[in-house]
Amino acid sequence: MPEAVAVTGGNGRVGKHVLEHLASEGYRTVNLSRGKREEDHSDAYIRTDLLDAGEVYGALAKGDPDAVVHLGMIPSPEQTPGYRTYESNVMSSYHVLEAAGELGVDTAVLASSFSAIGGGFEPDAITVDYLPVDETHRLTPSTPYGMGKQALENAADGFARRKADAPNTISSLRFPWVVDDDLARETFVEADRTLPGLRNSEHFHTQRNTLCGYVHATDAVSLVERAVEASFDGHERVWVSAPDTSTETPSAELAAELYPDADYRPTDDGNPYAALIDTTKAEGLFDWEPSWSWRQLV
Repeated sequence: MPEAVAVTGGNGRVGKHVLEHLASEGYRTVNLSRGKREEDHSDAYIRTDLLDAGEVYGALAKGDPDAVVHLGMIPSPEQTPGYRTYESNVMSSYHVLEAAGELGVDTAVLASSFSAIGGGFEPDAITVDYLPVDETHRLTPSTPYGMGKQALENAADGFARRKADAPNTISSLRFPWVVDDDLARETFVEADRTLPGLRNSEHFHTQRNTLCGYVHATDAVSLVERAVEASFDGHERVWVSAPDTSTETPSAELAAELYPDADYRPTDDGNPYAALIDTTKAEGLFDWEPSWSWRQLV
């Protein structure tokens, strides 16, 4: 069982939650981030340019972790040139995996994204063959951000094929939009979450292109911990989601109205608002099940 965890991008919104949670669970934590320290949960902070292979190697060697959680990538592509966005996703992940393998770090957890499927920041409507989507659904990204997330997963496949000099266990977690309590209240409370309300929202395209998906930080960080503790051999991709969609419209109606060409396969859990993202693999692989729903706020 790992005792020390390095978290890249621990200064970020999700990274801070991960560090706080891991620290509360008794892990020794190291934050590897560029710039000044912006959190007070980690046991150590090492300033690191994650696009510099030597700095990544040196920081991991100094931090001496048993596992590394790689979150230190550009979180959204609006304010960076495409090649920088792609570079951030792909090269930082390669450097982390290579250094971890050389240093004998057994476990790596990578922040992939919903965008890997070809949604999220895509300018056109998402291509969906069936709902809920699972890990076998085809990937059709066209933006630097989405292509970068797909590429980091492919790089992880390659490291997993190595017989040496690679982490034994690599997880790519396909995160949707991650909300904390403040962001959830700002977004969900007193907002019109019906389909007509969403259509009138300035964020309609983005919500449609993410299958109205989200996950609360408490569920996200618990999954990260489970992935840190995992011991399977190789690389696995898993979808991450809350148990429901972010709307007040039943999922069957959402599927029919927004994704008419998709084959809708309703779940058998009796939840009319069940997520359009299938987390069965994460539940089986990590014994993890999401529990937080925005509906408890309203």
